[in-house]
Amino acid sequence: MIKQSKKQMLMLAAIASIGLSAPSAFAQVNDVVVAGKGEIPYVIDARNVVARSGAGLCWRTGYWSPAAASTALAGDLPVGCACDKDIVPADKCTVKAAAAAPAPKPTADKVKLSADALFDFDKAVLKAEGKAKLDQLAAQAKSLKLEVILAVGHTDRLGSNAYNQRLSERRAAAVKTYLVSKGVDANRVYTEGKGETQPVTGNKCDKVGGRAAQISCLQPDRRVEVEVIGSK
Repeated sequence: MIKQSKKQMLMLAAIASIGLSAPSAFAQVNDVVVAGKGEIPYVIDARNVVARSGAGLCWRTGYWSPAAASTALAGDLPVGCACDKDIVPADKCTVKAAAAAPAPKPTADKVKLSADALFDFDKAVLKAEGKAKLDQLAAQAKSLKLEVILAVGHTDRLGSNAYNQRLSERRAAAVKTYLVSKGVDANRVYTEGKGETQPVTGNKCDKVGGRAAQISCLQPDRRVEVEVIGSK
């Protein structure tokens, strides 16, 4: 080890004398700073910078071997990538890009609001209770990177098909108008009316007598489904 150290000191002295006569060569070569400890296959100075000859070649030590040049690191790459590119495998001299973080997956929350909670029976004007529920949806939309809000109106089977279709569309449009008034981008809100075509009561109200009883039984069919789609 003492002989090795003396050898390195003599080499550094020789390098210093060469460097004085060839400053232009050193100016064109970037410093190679060796990281870590252990057996370094190249002569290094007190800054851990690899010593070079006047021609820019790295000075090897007695520890040098192709394996050592490929394992001792200068930053994230083997030191041999800067000093012995023809020896170190090319794939070891490429910094691998970090894997891109996966894009957040959109979330979809579907809320079924009772039309009776939003509107009076057979009306399309929002009630105070309905506005309070939509306030909550507007706040939820603002907390997301909003993609789209879908508002779909439904009615019960009372009345004509044409009338119920128009009523369902008017109710969905009223929901959109209110959400936009609360700051939701109008281009993100889409409306549709399904009329009486998608009831959820099935045939359970078929034998219910009296209009008031029918209206009460069919209440679940009168609804507006609002789907909020976005990512957090």
